This record gives sequence, C-alpha cells and structure tokens, in this order.
Amino acid sequence: MRLLVRFVLPVLGILGILVGASSFLVSTTFRRWTEKDMALRAELAANGAREGLVHYWRDSDRAAMERVLAQITRDERMVGAAACGYDCELIAVSPGFPPGFDCATVGKSVREPGDAPGIVWKWKIWSETIQVAGGRFHVTAVPIFDRGQAFGFVTFVQDLSYADRRQSTVLKYAAAGLAFFAVTASLLTVLVARFSWREWNVEMRRLLRGGPSHSMRPEFQPIMRDLRELVSQIAVEAHTGPRGSAWTAERLRQTLRQKLHGERITILANRQPYMHQKNPEGGVSVLHPASGLVTALEPVMRACSGVWVAHGNGSADRDVVDERAHVQVPPGEESYTLRRVWLSPEEERGYYYGFSNEGLWPLCHLAHTRPLFRDEDWAYYQSVNAKFADAVRSEVDSDDPIILVQDYHYALAPRMLRDRLPRATILTFWHIPWPNSERFGICPWHDEILEGLLGSSILGFHTQQHCNNFLDAVDRFLEARIDRERHAIIQGGRATLIRPYPISIDCPSRWAKLVAPVAECRASVFAELGLPPDALLGVGVDRLDYTKGIEERLLAVEKFLERFPQYQGRFTFAQLAAPSRTAIERYRDLNTNVEQLAARINGRFERAGYHPIVLLRRHHEPLDVFRYYRAADLCYVSSLHDGMNLVAKEFVSARDDDRGVLILSMFTGAAMELTESLVVNPYDLRQASEALAAALSMPAGEQEDRMRSMRLYLTEFNVYRWAGRMLLDAARVRSRDAMSHRLVNHLRPIGRM
Repeated sequence: MRLLVRFVLPVLGILGILVGASSFLVSTTFRRWTEKDMALRAELAANGAREGLVHYWRDSDRAAMERVLAQITRDERMVGAAACGYDCELIAVSPGFPPGFDCATVGKSVREPGDAPGIVWKWKIWSETIQVAGGRFHVTAVPIFDRGQAFGFVTFVQDLSYADRRQSTVLKYAAAGLAFFAVTASLLTVLVARFSWREWNVEMRRLLRGGPSHSMRPEFQPIMRDLRELVSQIAVEAHTGPRGSAWTAERLRQTLRQKLHGERITILANRQPYMHQKNPEGGVSVLHPASGLVTALEPVMRACSGVWVAHGNGSADRDVVDERAHVQVPPGEESYTLRRVWLSPEEERGYYYGFSNEGLWPLCHLAHTRPLFRDEDWAYYQSVNAKFADAVRSEVDSDDPIILVQDYHYALAPRMLRDRLPRATILTFWHIPWPNSERFGICPWHDEILEGLLGSSILGFHTQQHCNNFLDAVDRFLEARIDRERHAIIQGGRATLIRPYPISIDCPSRWAKLVAPVAECRASVFAELGLPPDALLGVGVDRLDYTKGIEERLLAVEKFLERFPQYQGRFTFAQLAAPSRTAIERYRDLNTNVEQLAARINGRFERAGYHPIVLLRRHHEPLDVFRYYRAADLCYVSSLHDGMNLVAKEFVSARDDDRGVLILSMFTGAAMELTESLVVNPYDLRQASEALAAALSMPAGEQEDRMRSMRLYLTEFNVYRWAGRMLLDAARVRSRDAMSHRLVNHLRPIGRM
C-alpha cells in the first residue's frame, strides 16, 4: 500500500498539472480555430450574396436586401446580419439581428483613411469575439465591392455557444484519456517496482547469507561489494564500544586496546600542537598554532597517547626540551610526548616555504596562483623528509608500529619509513585537495611523490573525489595495478588502500566547555570592538592565505552594505587573520591587499564611531577564537578551494545556544556535510551578499533548527570517529600483514628442503 501511495499520489498530482495545462492549450487552440472558421464562413456568405446585394443596393430596395440577408442567415449558428452603407449608416437587417450593434462603431474597424490621391477610405475584413449578456458572439464585417466601387459592408453575428459545448466535450475526453494513461502508467510502475524489489531482496538476502558471488547477476556485483563493506564496517564499529554508544575519547582508547593491543601511536606532522615562545619581558608562553590539522589531531593524541614528531619553530622550543628533544604536553596534563626536530634556515626555506608552500600548496588548490618548482627546493624536500623519517624511526618501540603521516609536507616519508620499517602500519592522511591528473602532471617530480605516498598501508583523503583523482594520477604516471573494486593500488606485491575519511573536530569541544556563556562572550567582544548592544556581528577566522578567499569575503561585505543600506552603521564584520608564511612574496602581497581593501571599504561606509570591517591581524588563542564564535550573529567561510575547513565545524561546535548562521563556500569539503548552512559561491558577490542579508534576517526558530541539526551531525561524526575508522582499518591491514608474515616464515624452511 505504501508503494502504491508513493507512486500514485505523485502521478495524480502531475496529472492535475497536465490536465490544467492541456485544458488551457486545448481551449486556446480550439478558440482560434473556431474564430478563423466563423470569419471564413461569414466571408463566403457575403461573397455568395454579393451580386444580389449590389443589385438591390443600387436600387435602394431595402425590403429585397433584407430578404437576401434573411436567406443567408438561415444557419442556426448565424444570429443575424446587417448591411451598412458607405457612410456607416444602417440600410437593412435580417430578422433576429441583435439590437445594439452600431454600424458606425463597426465601421471604425472596417475602414480607415486612404493614403493615396482619390482614395478616401481603405476597406478590410474585420472580425472579433465579444461577450454580452446573452453569451459569447463572433462578429465579422465584410466590405462589399463591385467593379472597384465600395457600397459599404455586411456585418455578420454568429453564436459561439455551440463551440463552447464542443470544447467542453473535447476537454472531458482529453482529461479522461490522460487519467486513464496516468493511472495505467502508475499501476504498471508499481507492479514493475514490486517485482524488481522482490528480486532485489532475494539477491540481497542470498548474498548477505554468504552466497557465492560468481552466481550473482553482473548489475548487482558493484552494489553488493559496497554493501558488504558497509555492513562489515558497521559490525566492526558495533564491537568496539557499548551498543549504540557514540565515538568519544574513551571509546577511541578502548578501540586501541582491543584492536591494536593498546599500542601507542606515532604522528608525523610539520605543525606542532604547542609552541613555546619567548616573551619580551623574559618569560615563556605556550601558544596553540592556528592549524586545522592541530585542531583535529590534538584531541586524538590526548585520547591515545604516543609521540608527536614535528618541526620545532618556536623561539623558546629548544629551552624546554630534554636531551632527546622531548617535551611532555599538554602543559599541566602531559598525556603524550612532543618530539621536536630542528631545521636550519636553509632547510626551512627550501623544504617548507619553497617546495611545500610555493610548489605543492598552489598545485593542489584551485586558487589561481602559479606553483613554483625549483631543483634546490626539491633537494631540501627530500633531505628533510629523510630527516623526519629517521626521527620517527628513533621514536618507535617495535618493528611493526602504527605511524600516522600527516599532509603534503611529507609525501616522500611513507616510502622512506617503509624502507626503514617494512612491517610498520603506515596511515597517511592528505589534508588538502588532491588535483586531477592533468594538473598534478605540472610537478616535475610527480612520479617520486606518488611512489613516496604508496609506501603507506592506507592513504586517506577528505572526499571520494580526491581519492578518485589520486587513482587517476597513479594510473597515468606509474606502472601499478589498480584494484578499483577494493579501492587499492598494488605495487611490488604490496597493496595501498585508498580511502575517504572526512576529518572532523572534537564535538562538543573542550574549548567550548572552558569559554564563558554566550551572553558574556557577546558582551566582552562588543566591548572590545566598541559596538552598541543592538549591533550585528559577522566573523571570519583564517590564516592569511590566498586560498581562504578573504579578499572575496570583504568584497561580499561591501556588496552587502551597498545593496542593503539599512544595515550600514549596524553590521560589523570582524576578520581574525593570523599572519602566515610571510617569507613568501604571494603571502606578503595578500597581507597588503587585505589591509588596503579593508581601509577602502571602511572609508566608504564609516561614520562617527562605525567601521564595517575590523581586521585583527594577529595570532588568537583557541579560547579567544571561541569567544568570537559565540558573540557572532554569523560566520562566513569563503574558501576558494579547501579539503575540509574545520573553522566551519568549530563555529557550529561553539554555538551550544543553537543560534547563529553559518555561510559556507561550496568549494569546501564541509559543504557536503553541513548542508543546513547557507552554501554560496564565494566568487559570486551578489549571491554572497544575499546570503549575508538572509542570515541577519533569519528567524530565531530557523536558526535553532539549522544549528541543532548540524551540531547533532558533528556530535555523531566527530574526530574520534574519524580516527577510529582509520585505526580500525589499520587493525585489519595489520592483522592481514601479520598473517602473511607468519605464512612466509612458515613456508621458508619448507622451501629449503
């Protein structure tokens, strides 16, 4: 019955639309045909009686003319006819000619002044449908000529009621025909769907019970493969925690104990989670670097323990480590170890600023900046990857450790680690987009980068599209077997699984638990910015990077104030912008451009005490960032190209009052998950300005519905689930590799016999 309702009701709705449209079309077409037919009949009648009318017209025989008119109007559809003279005077009428038809009025349409010498009037045939109290009538006026002389015209009045009756009959048959075909089509669809669904269920039940896949119909094989993988994943997740429990730090620890025997994890990342910086007064401060990678991974390390290997770039980093370059973090909690690796200025310039951020970063982001590749930068990139691989090797405590390699800074490290630790389980996660194969081919060392990444046991990306792009790149540039059914690449007898793992955050965030309530945050931020209590506040939080679309964001604010002047003087946009990679010219130019753009917009709209753009170019600690999240009426994320963008998720996590509106670029991975946000094209300033207006005028109830839905999603799909999925996959790979290793060791003595 539900299947019937699901198909029949939409069909009936469509039927109603079709009947209405067909009724209009039939009515219009039928009316035109009828009017054309009546005008033609009137013209034929006038031409047939022309000789008699002209004869009696010359003799001024009114009675004879009326007899002729009566004869040609004997048709029941012809109401009557009237003969009008040259000067539009009434000469004769047939019996039944309706009163009120004025020859002078009709004559204005039949004749018009001549435009040549000797021609007083030009005559033409005229017809029109009119509505009077007695019904609808069609009036046709036909000029009467003889040997070029115009005597006047004859006006015919015809009844349209018969046409209305015929049209009504046609519409009934048309509606009945459409209804018959619609009901027949819907019933056939229901029957086909029912039999197809029954066949589908039979195949599903058979295969889920473990039926042989070779006997399965070909069209079911790809679906069944994905279904089995999903069922397997759900089953594994169900056994790693209490029934129905969400992913938490404790569940992640439990998973590590059950599936990986409590082993510690080693993370390799360029960015460190804590940086020690010297104060001007001589002390040391602990800073949290602005990084989405740190935002995601730091809660995982707090839950799992282990070692985080990173570049030590703080001014006081060397002062706080021990002889092995170790320091326990977080300060006061000390749940895991931070191992710092030191780089020379030349290494940092070539490996980090050069190849990583002037080469790979613009290569992978579609933000219209040309990637630069230099031989000397590539040499430093190779040597620094080797240095960090050695550092990781020195930190592991077994020959089959679990290593998480993070991001584009270490594309070569997985292969180097594989050479040093053949039995290691290496999970590499690429935090930025992976380009299509044509764009990736720009890099002169594309083969080496692909080879390096294929040293991983599992290679993860944010989206399936990025996985597909990587598979295409390998297919184009390397000699390797691609197993698209398993989403794996086999090279040298070893498989690398390619998987999408949409990264997330700790939700609810520990920072949200430490920051003040929303009302207090709003009051303190408004006081800092000098805003009145009734002001409206938008916020953006980014590193000063050209991929974040900060210039486009400020231009959207300008367009918004221009198109919606009622918000001038009331709306302020605060951009928290941490300086980034200032050693690179493109970033220095961006810094200058953003500053000049903000000044120009402020100069255009500022008034006493009001500046629409507040540019806060400095590092902000997480508690300060969350204060702004909670104070804002909206958050605008305008990335031009992004792997995920965790700022969007942080804003949602911070709003435990279920208020505020997220405006999100369609070019972020987060846009595919946070669908209740207002998704915009950041290049379309008009669309972005309309989204700003919609956000500021959105009712509180709608804000709560949208925010509550997004918060529920992030609570379920949080960073612990992200890490848990990777670690569960790693456990399966590790178990498979261990079995292969035991089998090889068992067969080796037999082979010697």
